[in-house]
Amino acid sequence: MVSRNTVQRRIVLNAVRSLPIHPTAEEIYSHVAEEHPNISKGTIYRNLNLLADQGEVLRVRIPDGADRYDYKTERHYHVRCIRCGRVFDVDMPCREDILEGITDSHGFIFTDFDIVFTGVCPDCQ
Repeated sequence: MVSRNTVQRRIVLNAVRSLPIHPTAEEIYSHVAEEHPNISKGTIYRNLNLLADQGEVLRVRIPDGADRYDYKTERHYHVRCIRCGRVFDVDMPCREDILEGITDSHGFIFTDFDIVFTGVCPDCQ
């Protein structure tokens, strides 16, 4: 028997895959609630966190904005439009060696990175 959590997780994952580029949790909730009006925001957030922790979706942290979710889970860069706030993939190879090039006088041990560029999308230009 398939558990309720698995069904809900699949619904959330399908929403991330079917929505336009990089939806927020609120956008995912609105989309899912149209077909499943009894689903709660808590269920959406819980399953998004679980899917991100399991590597099934990528959580894109946006400075001064809501996290976005991406079905493409391999490491890649993003760009956020400073006018409309939409987030897009950046078409360039990811530099996996970027951490090796950091020199720091503050004593940090760097463990990861997440780069989000900013710009103005074609629709807002």
